[in-house]
Amino acid sequence: MENSGGIKASLQGRYASALFDLASENGTVSAVESDLEKIGEALKESADFSDLIRNPQISRDAAGKAAEAVADVLGLSPLTKNFMGVLAGNRRLSALPEIIRAFAAIAAAQRGEATAEVTTAHALTDEQVEQLRQKLEMREGRNVKIKTSVDPELLGGLVVTIGSKRIDSSIRTRLNSLAQAMKG
Repeated sequence: MENSGGIKASLQGRYASALFDLASENGTVSAVESDLEKIGEALKESADFSDLIRNPQISRDAAGKAAEAVADVLGLSPLTKNFMGVLAGNRRLSALPEIIRAFAAIAAAQRGEATAEVTTAHALTDEQVEQLRQKLEMREGRNVKIKTSVDPELLGGLVVTIGSKRIDSSIRTRLNSLAQAMKG
């Protein structure tokens, strides 16, 4: 597994790795991965949920009940629901976004995939995403899953991140480089 040593060394990586091992034993890796994606989306969409996981004043009991309620609303599998309870009990809900990323990286590496996070100034069409995926697969020599996001501040171009590699061809970066060169 590429990058697994670095992932597993962190606290979030150890939690993600333990969850991955349990999911593998139960044959539910894809279900847990789907659950974690739902949680990630919920964190992005709900400021209340995002604030809840980062609030150190919430007791373990209250955090556990909140995690259970969120798990029920999202329809999470029993393993993921239990995992959320463990995080709440250990006061580690704040690490949830990093755990989600680490789990996705471990699962992708296990499947021989790479995940490319692509940020563009404007939304890409399905055809553009497919062309980009094909080019990245040729470059990486393995299957590439693309996650897109939009950042209008890029002005144009795109930023692609695969693991620790970053390809930045955004107009914002080019303008900043030009401005630095002109300063001398």
